[in-house]
Amino acid sequence: MSIQSIAVFCGSKAGANGLFEVHAQQLGKILAQKNITLVYGGGNKGLMGAVANATMDAGGKVIGVIPKILLEWEAQHDGLTELKVVENMHVRKKMIYELCDAAIILPGGNGTLDELFEMLTWNTLNIHDKKIILLNSAGFYTHLIAHIETMTEQGFLYENWRERLIVCDDPNAAIDALV
Repeated sequence: MSIQSIAVFCGSKAGANGLFEVHAQQLGKILAQKNITLVYGGGNKGLMGAVANATMDAGGKVIGVIPKILLEWEAQHDGLTELKVVENMHVRKKMIYELCDAAIILPGGNGTLDELFEMLTWNTLNIHDKKIILLNSAGFYTHLIAHIETMTEQGFLYENWRERLIVCDDPNAAIDALV
């Protein structure tokens, strides 16, 4: 299966390390260069805005999906190829999953982790089989990866999590892992 669209889950804030934004911008540019549509949460702030703007600046296609409640919070992006406004967060996540062929997780907060673990859970339950890439920019997810290893060691996971979640350290490696 060729990858036509990638969901990117990331923070609506930029975070404390400048590399997070650099990686978001690099990823956006690569998506545009490879003619892969970016599907994301529709915001124009933080890493969300960085990846969307970089994709569009490089001539790429961007589809944003944002719930009504977050229109002001995340400052919806008015310059996208397409912006879908939906009723709630559940509809947002489901639509993003339906529109993508794979997902890349950049640094972010609670919402980003929610999206990561829902995709992982759905993948484990065979609701979908889309590849999931964790972009461990500047070691942001190193502690989370260690905790997932602990869940494995303590017998809480049904299979080797590394078969479901690919960890990469830079945007080029993330794209290479998908195609």
